[in-house]
Amino acid sequence: MRKILLLCLLTAGLRATAQPVASPLTARLDKVSLTFALAADGQPTYAVSYGQRPVIKPSRLGVALADGKGFDGPLELVGSETKNVDETWQPVWGEVKSIRNHYQQLTVHLRQPQAPGRLIDVVFRVFADGVGFRYEWPSQPSLQYFTVQQERTEFNLTGNHKAFWIPGDYDSNEYAYTTSKLSEINSAGITPIQLKSAPERVQTPLMLKSDDGLYVNIHEAALVNYPAMMLNVDTKTFGLTSQLVPSATEAAAYLQTPEHTPWRTIVVADNAPAVLASKLILNLNEPTTLTETSWIKPQKFVGVWWEMHVNKSSWNYSDATNLKLADTNWDALKPHGHHGANTANVKRYIDFAAKYGLQSVLVEGWNVGWEDWSGNWKEEVFDFVTPYPDFNVQELQQYAAAKGIKLLMHHETSGSVTNYERRQDAALRFMKEHGYDGVKTGYVGRIIPRGEHHDGQWMVNHFNRTAENMARQQIMVDMHEAVRPTGLHRTYPNWLASEAARGNEFNAWSEGNPPEHETILPFTRLMGGPMDYTPGIFQIKLEDWNPAKNQGKQVHTTLAKQLALYVTMYSPLQMAADLPEAYEKHLDAFQFIRDVPVDWDDTRILTAEPGDYITMVRKAKSKEEWYLGAITDENARAQTLKLDFLTPGLRYEATIYADGKGASWNKNPMSYQIRKQKVDSKSVLKLQLAAGGGAAVSIKPINR
Repeated sequence: MRKILLLCLLTAGLRATAQPVASPLTARLDKVSLTFALAADGQPTYAVSYGQRPVIKPSRLGVALADGKGFDGPLELVGSETKNVDETWQPVWGEVKSIRNHYQQLTVHLRQPQAPGRLIDVVFRVFADGVGFRYEWPSQPSLQYFTVQQERTEFNLTGNHKAFWIPGDYDSNEYAYTTSKLSEINSAGITPIQLKSAPERVQTPLMLKSDDGLYVNIHEAALVNYPAMMLNVDTKTFGLTSQLVPSATEAAAYLQTPEHTPWRTIVVADNAPAVLASKLILNLNEPTTLTETSWIKPQKFVGVWWEMHVNKSSWNYSDATNLKLADTNWDALKPHGHHGANTANVKRYIDFAAKYGLQSVLVEGWNVGWEDWSGNWKEEVFDFVTPYPDFNVQELQQYAAAKGIKLLMHHETSGSVTNYERRQDAALRFMKEHGYDGVKTGYVGRIIPRGEHHDGQWMVNHFNRTAENMARQQIMVDMHEAVRPTGLHRTYPNWLASEAARGNEFNAWSEGNPPEHETILPFTRLMGGPMDYTPGIFQIKLEDWNPAKNQGKQVHTTLAKQLALYVTMYSPLQMAADLPEAYEKHLDAFQFIRDVPVDWDDTRILTAEPGDYITMVRKAKSKEEWYLGAITDENARAQTLKLDFLTPGLRYEATIYADGKGASWNKNPMSYQIRKQKVDSKSVLKLQLAAGGGAAVSIKPINR
């Protein structure tokens, strides 16, 4: 240990005495170039170009520390080096079979000019489709424990771009997107979900389009031991400045050298499909250390869930109030009679999954505590191991196993994360004892410890610890109300999905999601990783489930678009979100959900424009089958698609699930038609998408 410390001190000393080198410094790959320079006042800056077009004008770099001696003032350049990396790796699951990781790296060594000359590095990686950079603090005697107060990172844009944005709420991502010019960003009129955002603060991923046709996406990668980054927008100069989510003490991050920040990412292309195809964020994450991953199973599932959202049943077992977890005799509670997670009802879902080839069943509301779980900022709500009296754990375990179905656990924390952390090991043991190998977690409400935010350092560490802890127990996890993903599913492939955005459920108990919503999410939220959007709603008009409580409520898509979402909204964990009886009325359309895979060898984006339309096609894992999804916003569209991605010389049958005659999301959403067509690689497919509609196509080889 003493030898290691001595080596670190010698290395720091050598760097501190190095001679300054000239700037600017550059790195480039294909059309993307990065320039680093020191301004006249010693302030580090960077700029990004795409071909001859500037993307990011010279922009400030820096990190402010709580002691007032941060790296946000003048710095001097003491060295740099570059290297080139070109490698290929295979994800455990994903949208493609293999991923190329090709970049040029520029590392810039900086120090404070005043004694004791503390050190910081900025590491840039330039890809063919953008740039990632982060700050790194090496081990050094003059900087060991330190507190980041704020970052000074800037993204100075070249003009008043079109932006697709949601408010910079520290505690929720569940907003509908606003499309506006940067100069028009103002969230003052948007009803806050958790914490009121500053009017000109937005979340990442932020999708932008310039007037000259450049598509720019700003986000981050590998968010570990650090708060999420929001962006403050200067509506006059069109500059963006980082805003780190504060902790309960108002500081951003508590760190110890050696340490580094997440990568700040800029994806840029001259066409929208290239943005969706980018693997830049995923490549900036660390490879998994798991040596055995066969237990990680991409899958489709049904669940006792949507029936609560449409007011057909409830999560809670009784109407009692003011209950205490440790003192309540749950067996003595009088049931109200419409608890969804009862043994007989769960068996019905198990039977449905087994009959139609789905792999698992999620059950929400199975455990005690739902009577007063929300809104009380209460610490001990759930213990995650005690079922309600009408939910027989052992009986359902045996019943599901006999049918070849797995049960998915549900852990709603009600935001009381201290309680969940105390009880998590016991909860996971309970899962393993009863045959559960996957769990959906939830974090609805204000966070405990009080004063912490969903997107702050404390919670980021909790989410990552939870993924790591579950990996050790060989448990898959789907996190809801979590910080938005940053590609960590490469590091934790058992972290199959997250919610972290406004999902399909909002159609059941709010004004709903506008038809353009699903055409924006792949360019924003899904840039960081898979989303559990819960597609597949067939009963579009929700009044049929409960006329009194669901008056006027509906999903803002056609039925055919709900099918297409299984292709356009990527997740290895896809829910058939509607009730079994809704599917049994439309088994011909349900066939697409049965067929569509959740793991892929290839993905092609055929056409796309954020906020307007997306059409993509994916090749099934280890099969000669392709699945196409096309969706549109509130405008009807006609598409003519070449099928030249098919293997030449092979014949296929395309089954086309399309909007029916007179279909539209608001007037006739459940009209659909199914037709078959023989195709090959020279064929052209014509699709007519209704307003708010879509099309789903399965393309399978014809047996000879």
